[in-house]
Amino acid sequence: MRIGVDTGGTFTDLVMLDEGRIRVHKVRSTPDDPSRAILQGILELAGRRDVSDVAHGSTVATNAVLERRGACVALVTTGGFEDVLRIGRQTRRELYNIMVEDRRPLVEPALTFGIRERMTAEGDILIPIDRAEIERLAAELKERRVDAVAVCLLHSYRNSSSEELVEKCLSDAGLVVSSSHRVLREYREFERWSTTVLNAYVTPLMARYLGTLETKLGSGSRLRIMQSNGGSISASAAKASAVQTILSGPAAGVVGARAVAEAAGFSRIISFDMGGTSTDVSLIDGAIGVTTESTVGDFPMRLPIIDIHTVGAGGGSITYVDTGGALKVGPRSAGADPGPVCYGKGTELTVTDANLILGRLDPSYFLGGRMPLDMERTKAATREFAAKLGMSDLALAEGIIRIANANMERAIRVVSVQRGFDPRDFALLAFGGAGGMHACEIAEKLDISTVIAPKDAGVLSALGTLLADVTKDFSMSILRPVGAVSGEELDQLYAPLVSQATQDLQREGFDDDHIGIEQSLDVRYIGQSYEITVPYEPSYREEFDTHHARLYGYANPRRATEIVNLRVKAIGLTSKPELPRLPGKAVSQIFSEDMRHAYFNRRRFPTAFLRWDALEPGAEGTGPAIIAGAEATTVIPPNFRFRIDEFGNIIATRTGELRSRKNHG
Repeated sequence: MRIGVDTGGTFTDLVMLDEGRIRVHKVRSTPDDPSRAILQGILELAGRRDVSDVAHGSTVATNAVLERRGACVALVTTGGFEDVLRIGRQTRRELYNIMVEDRRPLVEPALTFGIRERMTAEGDILIPIDRAEIERLAAELKERRVDAVAVCLLHSYRNSSSEELVEKCLSDAGLVVSSSHRVLREYREFERWSTTVLNAYVTPLMARYLGTLETKLGSGSRLRIMQSNGGSISASAAKASAVQTILSGPAAGVVGARAVAEAAGFSRIISFDMGGTSTDVSLIDGAIGVTTESTVGDFPMRLPIIDIHTVGAGGGSITYVDTGGALKVGPRSAGADPGPVCYGKGTELTVTDANLILGRLDPSYFLGGRMPLDMERTKAATREFAAKLGMSDLALAEGIIRIANANMERAIRVVSVQRGFDPRDFALLAFGGAGGMHACEIAEKLDISTVIAPKDAGVLSALGTLLADVTKDFSMSILRPVGAVSGEELDQLYAPLVSQATQDLQREGFDDDHIGIEQSLDVRYIGQSYEITVPYEPSYREEFDTHHARLYGYANPRRATEIVNLRVKAIGLTSKPELPRLPGKAVSQIFSEDMRHAYFNRRRFPTAFLRWDALEPGAEGTGPAIIAGAEATTVIPPNFRFRIDEFGNIIATRTGELRSRKNHG
């Protein structure tokens, strides 16, 4: 019996795979200790039966960085380079804001130590490490009671021997050490050091959390943690390299979205994950998009992660009026406690409250009836807020939805239009507790014709943890002109990375038949500052030009190029559950006996209220309709029609534009 878990800001989602059957569950999160909600959910879902495998998407590391409550970290670096993290790239984050705040590094200046050593850019040692100096430094760090030490020496991506010596001395003294050559063996000091410091900052906290969770789960359960790259790793590996897990929850959602879309016959989708506190979007053009350029808070992180864009817009996003008198929604969220007004404790209006006022939620069937919503309390709070603005309750509620939708629409444009893709060529796959409530209206704004709401939309990220393979990423900077390195030499340079990747997966328990290796390169035109990742194959140069033209609108095949980094992804292939097909009837029209009123575009419409579990494959209907499930609700506006496919998914299309399941191949 296997269980997938995704811990979010408002709810903790669980999916159980038991002898081929999939069961789902949802409990309120416990932000003070996420493991309490996880253990409660497992007990309610599995009873006291043994669970062999728990796959977990976690926000512990993410929240530690965003809320600045990670470890006390010291930085050991090359003398004269103590201020690299503070200086950064010397770029202004907000060009027209004269009051912009400086970036505050995660390491205090008093805990930054420069040591006497120097290495050339070619990896030759000019000034060797003085072991006695490092031993004195280790004693001082222990006296200062630091939780972890980040070791980032100049040019260690080329030659790691100096870092290895410092790491050994500090580790022998009992200190927890993160070395840059192990975390990110690439050039660009600022990004390499930032990523290493992030790892040192979150590793002690994550190690304690995972250790506690493992103890509570018991020795009979194996714990795997979702990574930001869309794969999973063992808990022991996550304890040593927690930076890999910083965006693990959203990554699991994208993995689940791709699996659902492929089963339903869609190869090109934009995943739209709207939860209680935020919305995560990602574009999937056959394969999941991956990037090495990301930031967490104010801090660059150069590790390969799924290309996800996040905005602070969720069901719990709080409504307020700014100093200029404009209505705003988010990014502050009511979270799990106190939650929206309609949950019974919150006092500030949220997006969920607005949906309830507009008649787009069934108050008696929220979470399948396990959590009724307080309509009267919500009406009173809406009436009070609207009176202050001199507007009606319905106008306020619709304004809240329009603002939230606009924020999420911009996020989708970031991963599509700004990446050189036309969103009209994709279907919008909506999940999370609130995704299906907003997807159709957002799709209409973007001229997207098809919206998919998966059967288990409210827990799709938890399902994604069970569908993920075990993956490991390795990289190395070489900075060589394409014309100066042959294929045979590249194979030799790749060899140690491939060997290390294979050995790591073998230690995770995979044999050769279940190990896959993917090789890629970071290429750029000579003189450029940033590169594009392309697969390592004989036509990689032509592939680079094609990607460059799509991203930037031009390419120059005659211009000289260089290889910046070599990359290897090792994939441990796991057994995955098959999405169950549901028995259905021939195409039938849906008629609802439960007709109520809901509001769309400031007009009141008679609206069908339906139960998701009661709809069989082959059933078709027209909007407006509210389809309530045990974990999520889907809203079908008046200008949409919908059908239920063989997996129980809702496929909604704009009226007159019902397309085949194979959207654009």
